[in-house]
Amino acid sequence: MKRRTFVKQSTLCLAGLALAPGCLLKEKPSGVTHPNLVLVFPDQMRGQALGFLHEEIVFTPNLDRFARESVVFSQTVSNYPVCSPFRASLMSGKYPPSHGVLGNCNSKSAEYGYELKTNERCWSDILKEKGYSLGYIGKWHLDNPHKPYVKCYNNTEKFAWNEWCPPKRRHGFDFWYAYGTYDRHLNPMYWTTTAKRDEPIWVNEWGPKHEADLAIRYIKNEGGQFRQPDRPFALVVAMNPPHMPYDQVPRKYQELYRDIPLEKLCKRPNIPPAGTKWGDYYRRHIKNYLAMISGVDEQFGRILQALEEANLADQTIVIFTSDHGNCLGIHDKISKSNPYEESMRVPFLIRWPGKIAPRQDDLLLSSPDIYPTILDLMGFSEDIPPEVEGVSHAQLLLQGERPRPTSQLYYQIPYGLPAGGSRGVRTHRYTLVITRRPDKKDEEIILFDRQTDPFQMTNIASKRPDLVKRLINDELMPWLKKTKDPWLEQG
Repeated sequence: MKRRTFVKQSTLCLAGLALAPGCLLKEKPSGVTHPNLVLVFPDQMRGQALGFLHEEIVFTPNLDRFARESVVFSQTVSNYPVCSPFRASLMSGKYPPSHGVLGNCNSKSAEYGYELKTNERCWSDILKEKGYSLGYIGKWHLDNPHKPYVKCYNNTEKFAWNEWCPPKRRHGFDFWYAYGTYDRHLNPMYWTTTAKRDEPIWVNEWGPKHEADLAIRYIKNEGGQFRQPDRPFALVVAMNPPHMPYDQVPRKYQELYRDIPLEKLCKRPNIPPAGTKWGDYYRRHIKNYLAMISGVDEQFGRILQALEEANLADQTIVIFTSDHGNCLGIHDKISKSNPYEESMRVPFLIRWPGKIAPRQDDLLLSSPDIYPTILDLMGFSEDIPPEVEGVSHAQLLLQGERPRPTSQLYYQIPYGLPAGGSRGVRTHRYTLVITRRPDKKDEEIILFDRQTDPFQMTNIASKRPDLVKRLINDELMPWLKKTKDPWLEQG
């Protein structure tokens, strides 16, 4: 099957934007030239869904090309594979017990204060102090809704997800075009930089296309409309697709998968069979899910092209990742918040032309590591707060070999039970997870050997108690102590 040539550009509709460039920076940056940063991350894109990896049938020509110019960290995970906990780790450089976002931000989490702290010292706060212009476009999802709830899809009178982020909680982003969480991809809503809580706008265009259009305008910055042209900038583009609902995708991307036999997309042995609840769920949504990814790929390619056209590509670090993956019914799981590879593993590609040599690397990268790695690469290693728990891998990126972690943490925490739920570790070979349930006395343990069982079909914990004990003692316990996890107090 030949890949259809994507339609390139359409006119930008920014009705009601009131393009305020945000607060003008007063501080002058130092004489040292620091790179720009563009961070693009869609929501719920699993790490297997990249064409160049040949793990799934998915059309991602722009990401395939970008991979040839980048370092691809193929073993990157979302340690707590849910939207808000990941985003808090990304912004704070901390693990959930430290940043306090122990579940998705919604009206239930508001009871427990699960939102990004106003006084958290985020990487964006530091760049702001260094004189950067900062822009945020898309999904934020780090504020708890409060009554009266904003009237919109995702919110009812009894339960709410979406909330406006006031300027004092934007952590240095002076250009703002964002929302909390809103899942109408073909009719998205946003709050602009100067909009009040009761002044959102709705746009009749697919979210990723609209956001890429705005990102391109931000990058090109004609007339200095979006940022100060003599300052470096950092731009985040947080797209919602391929998040559900999966049918909210333009037809041109669906057409890419129209002639592919459905069962050809269902070869993974951990996909439940047709005729079962979750097997049928997977088959009902997989083509649209992949179509969304192809759409995100096209929009990412347009952002890269804008950097080239503005002669900024060589001066800009570009990162592509996701907040978590998506089972889509695999292992009878609807999407995320579980320890399966389809949920935990995410894309992570980073490019800095002339500075970082392109290659694939199996570094066990964790969500909190992104913060210190970014600042270190950009020349601000001395400004990384001591409270940051992530580890910078900047020198590994720039020079090759450096000390590497031997495992990654896994979390799943019920609302209001910070010492409950699941904790685990993922090594290059094994996935170990221990779960505590209020209605059961004994802990549940699962252990997968992903070398012999890559689709995680067989729990071998009962057969390998020695290995379970070693992974707990050598990997899990040091992590829990480092992060001061209350799980230890209840053990």
